[in-house]
Amino acid sequence: MMNIILLTLAASLALLLLGLILYLLFPRKYQSGDSVARSYDDWTNDGILEFYWGEHIHLGHYGTPPRKKDFLKAKEDFVHEMVRWGGLDRLPPGTTVLDVGCGIGGSSRILARDYGFHVTGITISPQQVRRAQELTPPDLSVQFQIDDALALSFPDASFDVVWSIEAGPHMPDKAQFARELLRVLKPGGILVVADWNQRDDRCTPLNFWEKLVMQQLLDQWSHPAFASIEGFAELLEATGWVEGTVITADWTAETLPSWLDSIWQGIVRPEGIIRFGLIGLIKSLREVPTFLLMRLAFGAGLCRFGMFRAVRANDSAQSIQSMSNQIAQMSSSIH
Repeated sequence: MMNIILLTLAASLALLLLGLILYLLFPRKYQSGDSVARSYDDWTNDGILEFYWGEHIHLGHYGTPPRKKDFLKAKEDFVHEMVRWGGLDRLPPGTTVLDVGCGIGGSSRILARDYGFHVTGITISPQQVRRAQELTPPDLSVQFQIDDALALSFPDASFDVVWSIEAGPHMPDKAQFARELLRVLKPGGILVVADWNQRDDRCTPLNFWEKLVMQQLLDQWSHPAFASIEGFAELLEATGWVEGTVITADWTAETLPSWLDSIWQGIVRPEGIIRFGLIGLIKSLREVPTFLLMRLAFGAGLCRFGMFRAVRANDSAQSIQSMSNQIAQMSSSIH
């Protein structure tokens, strides 16, 4: 009996070590939009991420204050909490929504099924589009297509709502991302964004160790950069297309349990080992260091989970704002 236990421990340690070696030797660094697409194509095709994370490739909402909750249920709850926080639950059925970075369509389906919205989901990954279409009942008013969030194919003022969850870290040009989100929004329309952010280093610069952690978080999941909550809100307002100011919130506490829950899923659902075999187990173990670093970064305040809500200004308000900005620039140049 003791020999079996020792052999099991030795095998587990060997697999953990192999996963760590793969983690260190083969990072998935951001190179271009194509590298992001390939990463998500791979994750979609092997099915491991969907098996453990379900239809929602984003964090869960565990309540305020956080409480114990089923991992997959917390992800569904996140969508409903975001709808309420953004005021979208007061919009009528038939409201048109663009889901930017839709993954395999979990949020899009909830928005269509539970709120009666007409949803278009876009992703840069062809395999995510394929899988999203497979999972979506034909009676839901949802369509999916390949598109680039930095160069959306839709005309100006196309949607009543623009919605995005955890897509921002993949965008190399945050200012262009902000412009595109607002460009396709109708005047009076609502933008609601949820994203991983880093601490505003303009106020508190990152130290040596924090820079190392952040670099790993960028390199492992094809992220070019993280914006701060304050910085991205400023970029949205700088477009001149925001009515008033951007409303922000910090949902770090509500989402924090997701990181350790992600690891726990591999323990409480051992059928995944049977389904995906040794290769699947090694791939899963490879992600554990990143989950732990994410938990460390968000728990220590190095990263924050940002929420953003903005209303698209109408054309006259935009013109007035633009004119005011020009006058202010002329005034400053005179002085």
